[in-house]
Amino acid sequence: MIAFGFGPPWVSLLMLVATGLISFLLFRVTSRAGARNPASRRRTRAQLRAYYYEQRRRAREFAREFDLSDEEIERRIDAELGPEDRDE
Repeated sequence: MIAFGFGPPWVSLLMLVATGLISFLLFRVTSRAGARNPASRRRTRAQLRAYYYEQRRRAREFAREFDLSDEEIERRIDAELGPEDRDE
């Protein structure tokens, strides 16, 4: 919200309220303009659908890569560090 005021306190307060109201009304008008346009709504819906499908694909890919048993985890650690770096 953008507002300004100067002068005597009551005029300043009135100006703050008036300019704040104008700012709020401009915000409401401009934010609803895009929501009323069905083409932009469909485009946004399509973009969201694509985003969520991509996230689901990535989640499945990570699940395949990191769904490991204890033995597989130990093998990966051995492969990365080598068997000589064991803690045990």
